[in-house]
Amino acid sequence: MTLLLKGGRVVDPSRKVDGVADLLIENGKIVSSGKALPKGKKSPDPEVLDLRDKWVVPGLIDMHTHLREPGFEYKETIASGSEAAVAGGFSSIACMPNTDPINDSRSVTEFIRRKATECGLANVYPIAAITVKSEGSLLSEFWDLKDAGAIGFSDDGKSVMNASLIRRALEYAASLNMPVIVHCEDKNLSAGGVMHEGAVATELGLAGIPAIAEDVMVARDLLLAEYTGAALHIAHVSTAGAVRLIREAKSRGVRVTAETAPHYFSLTDEALRGFDTNTKVYPPLRSFEDCRAIREGLSDGTLDVIASDHAPHARTDKEVEFDYAATGLTGLETSFALSLRLVADGVLAFPDLIEKMTINPARILRIPKGTLAAGADADITVIDPDREWTVDRTLFHSRGKNSPFHGWVMKGKPVMTIVGGVIRYRDV
Repeated sequence: MTLLLKGGRVVDPSRKVDGVADLLIENGKIVSSGKALPKGKKSPDPEVLDLRDKWVVPGLIDMHTHLREPGFEYKETIASGSEAAVAGGFSSIACMPNTDPINDSRSVTEFIRRKATECGLANVYPIAAITVKSEGSLLSEFWDLKDAGAIGFSDDGKSVMNASLIRRALEYAASLNMPVIVHCEDKNLSAGGVMHEGAVATELGLAGIPAIAEDVMVARDLLLAEYTGAALHIAHVSTAGAVRLIREAKSRGVRVTAETAPHYFSLTDEALRGFDTNTKVYPPLRSFEDCRAIREGLSDGTLDVIASDHAPHARTDKEVEFDYAATGLTGLETSFALSLRLVADGVLAFPDLIEKMTINPARILRIPKGTLAAGADADITVIDPDREWTVDRTLFHSRGKNSPFHGWVMKGKPVMTIVGGVIRYRDV
């Protein structure tokens, strides 16, 4: 198949490119880019797409999703999650291991890869558990998991409380050139909490999770990364203290990268006043000061990546008392539009936003994606910057409808997702 994408604003941070150009795609690869390209030699009749007034960027990458399969298919399947991904503009996603069974074995990793291949939509990269059953007691078989197709290790949702164990994990993963992605939470400090500890929690009568529960573990893991010299990636940063600690560590040369999610720069704990369980996420929505610090961390480069932390749940998981509701929100189909608001607010320039959603996660995960260079896989996202739309969770491709952004008016939307040179989603 040959595609010629004509006249769009091509933004490729991997090559510092930002300007109107054409892109020629043949046999799943990017052949060339430039002005007024010919139609190609290998196909006598390529499909020509007029993308004037559209933005053309490398296929978006979400390095933090939960696809639920195997074990929780009533919440999400690899197929429905992949559909949500391409509808949200993501050509590649990495899925966390908290399935049932936990992805701590070759068989589960291979199952996920096989199901993703059968879907034929987004590229799906499994992240395996750091510890067996994510119980924090015994390291998983890292080499075997890598050989099966895992691209990183995380016990996401659970901190590895044993400092010696996480040290060994960092050292072992470094020998395999694979990232360790840590969930930072001191469970002794957060135990029993359901929202951010602060004035709002006191007024609502809900048990709080203090910001220090995140900060303490961020500090510990940064020191371990500094001591071992290994690369560390910190997931879903939500506190001002964590941003400060990461910024200081980077200034010392610690090999650390970090991500945040759109809900942490779009909402605060004030959103919980209506007891809407769709606002119950983990880590919790924090204070205005924390939200401001997250934005500052994105602006100055302390935070390298924006990831959705897509956590779909069934209605039965959410339509219960707040204390008992499952944590997490459905994010793949709103992540980009929420992130684009950072450009409108002057927090990020558009190329910087795309960098945080393409080449940065690709480099952290060590996957050959996130670029529009000649010879690269033709994974491309086309964005209509002027498209106004209203979030309607009933129309989500994801099985999870648990979004606190239902009814929000957005401007800017991915309207085409190309994966391996094939159009997998089109809304133009």
